[in-house]
Amino acid sequence: MTFPVLVLAGSRDGAQDPLARLGKVAHKALLPVAGRPMIDRVLETLSRTPDIGPVHVSTEAPEALETLDRIFTCLPTAKGPSGSVALALDHLGTPLLITTADHPLLQSLWITEFLRAAQSTPCDLAVGIALRHVIERDVPGTRRTYISLRDMRFSGCNLFLLRTPEARAIITLWQKLERDRKHPLKMARTLGPTILLRALLGRLDSQTLTARIHALTGATVTLVPIDHGRAAVDVDKPQDLALVESLLAEAP
Repeated sequence: MTFPVLVLAGSRDGAQDPLARLGKVAHKALLPVAGRPMIDRVLETLSRTPDIGPVHVSTEAPEALETLDRIFTCLPTAKGPSGSVALALDHLGTPLLITTADHPLLQSLWITEFLRAAQSTPCDLAVGIALRHVIERDVPGTRRTYISLRDMRFSGCNLFLLRTPEARAIITLWQKLERDRKHPLKMARTLGPTILLRALLGRLDSQTLTARIHALTGATVTLVPIDHGRAAVDVDKPQDLALVESLLAEAP
């Protein structure tokens, strides 16, 4: 099977994005990382990965990416990442592999292992994650944002597989939660107060969370651990850029 790919490269601030200003470029995706635009590193990895393609880039500024010597098709963005994914689904359908432009450490091995594990489950949507102990093993001293559940602490790896058409229902739920992110009561009504209470008390486990998503959407989501801590390192702030460049210097 060949997996079409969507690279999320939207930016609300364009050239005024803090990282774009840091790199003196027209778009955050073009931020130089060890001398190369970070999205170019992502696109190169995708081009070298078996059974991957065609590649689509979701961006509000396709003209900013015209200097890249890569083969891809630009798609428009929508409001928020979830909206851009929903829009891409209208054009591309499923299965659809999703990653992000700010993931310059991305490696083909991570993608193939993730897809193999995701395909071995009956899920509708798979989410790549790295467990905290794996991240601390591979990137000692790094500060990541962790999601804490009773049975695991993990960080996302910017790898998603929308495996079946039913995954759209989960994207619709994501859109609703994204719209209500500043309104806790609305989020509570959507997810259910029991889920939020368990989360606040540290009693929410991954099985309960995924079961609730299934109850709300009729679709199944699976968390897929990736045994590579660097897969959780993206570039959201200047400190991340310094970290990524140091990791690239260790292992080009």
